[in-house]
Amino acid sequence: MSETISFTFEGREIVGRRGESVAAALIAAGVRSFRATRTGAERSLFCGMGVCQDCLVEIDGQSNRRACMVKLDQGITVRREGFARDLPTPAHGAPPRTADDVPEETPDILVVGAGPGGLSAAIAARRAGATVIVLDERPLPGGQYFKQIAVDAGTAPADSQHEEGRRLIEAARAAGVAVRNGVEIWGAFAPATLAATQSGSVRTFAPKRLIVAGGAYERGVPFPGWTLPGVMTTGAAQTLWRSYRRLAGRRILIAGNGPLNFQVATELAAGGAEIVAVVELAEMRPIPSLLALAAMAAASPRLVREGLRYRRQLQAAGIPVLYGSTVTGVDSAETGLTARVAPLGALSAARSFSVDTVCLGYGFQPSNEILRALGCAHDYDAARDQLVTRLIPDGTGKTTLPTVFALGDCTGLGGARMALAQGTLAGLAAAAELGHSIAGDLAAERDRARRALARHRRFQAALWQLYAAPRLGLDLATPETVVCRCEEISAGQIETALDEGCPSIGELKRATRAGMGACQGRYCGPLISKLMAERLGAEPDEALRFAPRVPLKPVAVAEIAKSSP
Repeated sequence: MSETISFTFEGREIVGRRGESVAAALIAAGVRSFRATRTGAERSLFCGMGVCQDCLVEIDGQSNRRACMVKLDQGITVRREGFARDLPTPAHGAPPRTADDVPEETPDILVVGAGPGGLSAAIAARRAGATVIVLDERPLPGGQYFKQIAVDAGTAPADSQHEEGRRLIEAARAAGVAVRNGVEIWGAFAPATLAATQSGSVRTFAPKRLIVAGGAYERGVPFPGWTLPGVMTTGAAQTLWRSYRRLAGRRILIAGNGPLNFQVATELAAGGAEIVAVVELAEMRPIPSLLALAAMAAASPRLVREGLRYRRQLQAAGIPVLYGSTVTGVDSAETGLTARVAPLGALSAARSFSVDTVCLGYGFQPSNEILRALGCAHDYDAARDQLVTRLIPDGTGKTTLPTVFALGDCTGLGGARMALAQGTLAGLAAAAELGHSIAGDLAAERDRARRALARHRRFQAALWQLYAAPRLGLDLATPETVVCRCEEISAGQIETALDEGCPSIGELKRATRAGMGACQGRYCGPLISKLMAERLGAEPDEALRFAPRVPLKPVAVAEIAKSSP
């Protein structure tokens, strides 16, 4: 069993487990609200991966700490973050620093992201002879798909997905890859220099080749009540369980689009949660579904077997699946939350579910802010409603910048299996450009990766035929619904600003403050871009996106000014 650690939240003593996140310990203790916004609205865990900034708390006097990213390793004092609190008096100023004072590292290859794609790229490049550093902001490697168990809870041992990730992490370390976790990248400067905070101090990285495997985050679908405590992404609930063996709630509704929701429903039910329903946006279409399943089985029988197993387990547990439906709103209730669910074509015919947690998983948006800041070209993918990194069509992940490669979900969604194959190809290609030989076993590995990539591309194409559904934007929002979670800007305020004349997304940002918050428009940006494009009769391409800006992630000025060890 994991060692227990006592800490306080607003004066209340709470017992957590060493290695789990502060957010996981708070939710397990029944804490539903972590902070208050400037309008007094309550907020809690939402994304669970450090993107949304909704779970900010004060820890040992330090404000704006993300509860989902801070791990328990000692007793701490946690307080609710709020705008009414007096700011601490700053310490006496330090002497000025220049860029020359910041340590710089120049590895052969720098990989951003320790998920499936990043680790496979690092392993391939290192086996070819290159020196490789992998940076990741999370405390443990593995990414979202291969997230590892961070505690020994004494129940629910590691499954095959955990074990596959563990083997990949061990292979990277055995190959001599330097994997650094807890590194926050907040600056990206052409041609390929990154600024990051590591152990509380700043350093820069100027590799000969850069491979970005930044993954993705769940797309926002605003509806009345989507900012309430207890409403979170499916990925957040999965992280709570798979990494920390904590349930997001006891009575849970899971809604959205895609296979991840079925997997999470199965896992949480096995962990003891009552799943009241899985709400799937795609309609059940027997003949097209059979055709898609046949194509998927031809490409990857194992993945089809896994998917069918999840469906059988849900059926055995008596968990209803509501196809062609969506959550239309969530209200606070005396016992928790009341979620309204309706068929997509009859939103007024809603039925209510009494729950304490609503999990939302409507697909993903690529985390491409580093690539955009560097100047890599991007294109709009209308089929998936995403801005994706333009890659040279040779399968190596080469971007439009000569020293930058990109792969995995940050370049357009394809899942972990595609990312593994793309990583091998990108790692070998980057090493080859630095003069390392790709022959013998490495050449055979490259050929296997090419075949695997083609196979999993076929699988993904069939998968999204099976889960074909409308891409919801502001379809469920009322004029009062918050769209920009950080600045609390409503759909009505955005519509009014457009009516009054905001011809560019930059002018809309200045007029409303939408996109100016800590998440830098990651949730509201794609929604606003799509709305503007519809009004202009254009594509929501890069010209209609918020420009990436430094810092890419919030960073304390004190950390920038701090002398490096």
